[in-house]
Amino acid sequence: MSATSDKRIVINKRLKGLPREALEKLSQTELIDKVVQLEAYNFQLRNLLQKKLTEQDKNDEEYAVLFGKETEDCVPKETKVSSKAQKQRKFDWSSAHKRHVLLKITYFGWDYQGFACQEDSNDTIESNLFRALSRTCLIESRATSNYHRCGRTDKEVSAFCQVISIDLRSKYPPETQLDPSALSSEIDYCGLLNRVLPKNIQCVAWMPLRSPVYSARFDCVSRSYRYYFPKGDLDISAMQEACGLLVRHADFRNFCKMDVHNGVTNYMRNLQSARVQACEENQSKTGYDMYYLEIQANAFLWHQIRCIMAVLLLVGQRKEQPSVISKLLDVETNPCKPQYTPAIGLPLNLFRCDFRDKTTRSVNHPIDGNVNDDAMDVATEETEPSGAPAYSEERDLTNWIYSEENLQKLIENTQCEWTQFSVKSTMIRNVLHELEILLEDNFKPKEKVQAQVILLQDSVKPRQYQPLLERKRCESLENRIEHFVKKQRLIVKDETETA
Repeated sequence: MSATSDKRIVINKRLKGLPREALEKLSQTELIDKVVQLEAYNFQLRNLLQKKLTEQDKNDEEYAVLFGKETEDCVPKETKVSSKAQKQRKFDWSSAHKRHVLLKITYFGWDYQGFACQEDSNDTIESNLFRALSRTCLIESRATSNYHRCGRTDKEVSAFCQVISIDLRSKYPPETQLDPSALSSEIDYCGLLNRVLPKNIQCVAWMPLRSPVYSARFDCVSRSYRYYFPKGDLDISAMQEACGLLVRHADFRNFCKMDVHNGVTNYMRNLQSARVQACEENQSKTGYDMYYLEIQANAFLWHQIRCIMAVLLLVGQRKEQPSVISKLLDVETNPCKPQYTPAIGLPLNLFRCDFRDKTTRSVNHPIDGNVNDDAMDVATEETEPSGAPAYSEERDLTNWIYSEENLQKLIENTQCEWTQFSVKSTMIRNVLHELEILLEDNFKPKEKVQAQVILLQDSVKPRQYQPLLERKRCESLENRIEHFVKKQRLIVKDETETA
């Protein structure tokens, strides 16, 4: 089966359970069997959660209902008392005003399991963010907050400019929210959130929006990521030449982890720019100089940048020619991805996001807090229906609102992070210097040890290198689609059916 232009592959969104009408037709024995199955499934899920959650997670109030008495025993009495007090002082949302905003978030992701909430982990950026939003009474619930995220970063990946769109509590009614006086005296969203967020997750700024349906996900026109790496023994000029071959609108199925079972069958992406550049102008001309790869695109596939970086590292090590980029992008000649390991996620940073001035979504677009967004940073193009009335002739975007006090505090916190890691880096560098002197004095090696980039390749160092295009291949896209169609996970539809 092939994914042709007149066919459309979609997820088979079957109901997870039988509808009420079908359940009413079941006998008592069949209903009891279903209840027993569900209880057994819930028991398995609880056991899985108990194994994966940390002690701090287990003591969290959110899991009290799931674990029952076991969790109640773990929760300190002070927590129970404060919980009761919070229930008594429940916020009255019936008279609260709301405004639609963008929030710019910065975080260091190396201590977290990724950005998006996960069923088996409470240790994600999004979990901490929504806990803070609820605790500060800025939202009633995630489901009613009209929430979208700009991008979904993986485990250990950081962001300087993660942006979310969301409805937050406001002091002012909608008709006066954009008045200068209302903006200057509005709730200090960033300061309020940063007081309860972890120090390595902080809110930098907020922006009032004119359209209630403006989306950080659908109205983002480009995302820029930076991947930091040491020079080591890399040929930087070869990597820069290879970057030039990446800039095109092409099928990147050989530069990503394909997620066909989630309905992703289109791997065409428009890479707007790609460059390798030194982090600092004054360099030591050694393998310890730091560089970064910066890639800008309208959207990215799952692990796309990490896969691109893995191939660029091979080019930099002179194991592959820059032309391998063009060969891998030629999916007619190479329809199946060679087997290789993506570069690690730790050095990756969502550095910048750019947004269109005016949303393409119509004002009657359903506002939902869909928690089941796609599993990767894939922008789905949404266009306003022809003939739909424009919401406003004005720009939907306004200006980012910063607080001097908040920025000073943020700089202070980040400087503390820098001090901690800079001290460690300097200590390690001094040890390396002493070790290198000992090696030189005692053995006079022909070549210096230049292993700085091995970690980025997941510490993989084969005895004999096998060229990418000669390696075993992964399954083709067409075979994967056929597999999941047979499994009834995907459905093939004619475009005429969905028009």
